[in-house]
Amino acid sequence: MTDRNATCGGELYPTGPILAIESSCDETACAILSPEGQVLAETLVSQQDHAAFGGVVPEIAARAHLVLLPDIVRKTVEKSGLTLSGLGAVAASVGPGLIGGLIVGTNFGKGLAIALRKPFVAVNHIEAHALSARLPGVAPEGVAFPYLLLLVSGGHCQCLAVEGVGRYRRLGGTIDDAAGEAFDKAAKMLGLGWPGGPQLEALAREGDPTAFAFPRPLKGREGCDFSFSGLKTALARQLEPYGMETLPRVLAADLAASFQQAIADVVDDRVRHAFTMMEQPTALVAAGGVAANGMLRACLTRIAEDHGVPFVAPPLRLCTDNAVMVGWAALEVCREAARRGCPMPDDRALRPRPRWPLTEMESRFAQNTDASVTPAI
Repeated sequence: MTDRNATCGGELYPTGPILAIESSCDETACAILSPEGQVLAETLVSQQDHAAFGGVVPEIAARAHLVLLPDIVRKTVEKSGLTLSGLGAVAASVGPGLIGGLIVGTNFGKGLAIALRKPFVAVNHIEAHALSARLPGVAPEGVAFPYLLLLVSGGHCQCLAVEGVGRYRRLGGTIDDAAGEAFDKAAKMLGLGWPGGPQLEALAREGDPTAFAFPRPLKGREGCDFSFSGLKTALARQLEPYGMETLPRVLAADLAASFQQAIADVVDDRVRHAFTMMEQPTALVAAGGVAANGMLRACLTRIAEDHGVPFVAPPLRLCTDNAVMVGWAALEVCREAARRGCPMPDDRALRPRPRWPLTEMESRFAQNTDASVTPAI
């Protein structure tokens, strides 16, 4: 899938293991990967203080990152058996995401890179998800470009043609809510805890997915855009007669199962349309937190089989936000820079970005062609 190391003019990209930081939402994470992509150590803490609010509170998340990150990095380095001086580079999610958390992780990573006199690689969080299926060991034969990606999470729902590192073509996306957002809000309406997606999936196993005829927004339409806000409205209308009453368990389970089935049917239709918009993808890949949903995985497996390509998704622990994918994306960027004859990336001039379109990823290699430019600190 890739060369053992990325080199340019005899220089190794990077010169040693890479330390990666993830802090774009409510997961505080650090991982250390070898230049070949082997995970040497990883640590992840899922923040729990948001449960009382029914969703992530950005200010609380940023403060928690600030408190947690130094100790998490220290523990990860200790588990790896390395020393900080033995690192070859530092990477961090610089966007998109919650700006407070991005500032904490980016500045910590930049400061560490400056202190160690090592390059700093800025990682696009969505690109990290997009490339996570190429991690060594995820797919037995690896995943070659181009492949069709379904990115499904709490904040994103889109189909992408992944044509290479830095080369992404958006085929379609949600025009309102993301699938994960719909799951979480539906779970809240049903009186379930947070995060709601996994709890709704568990409850749905007890119910009848045909009990309620929820709509299938955009099903059969041209293209592969998504819409989920109408599904939430349909669920709310089913719940109106009960007011503030606690729902009977059987009823709640039927509603959860029917709601989940409606989302799966929409995803099935939209992804099948996406296949018609892309020539000969090597695989169907799913990434993002909602890719852990068992019903969706079964649905995507059938679609891939129908199109004669493998279905690939990261292990469940790597579907949600994590630092392993950040480190891997940084290594992929380093390899691509070497392939193009660019110097080792050093992105200390880049600022955290709450929005960072994938369409801008190609331009970063052109920006790195002048090795004489001194990056701002």
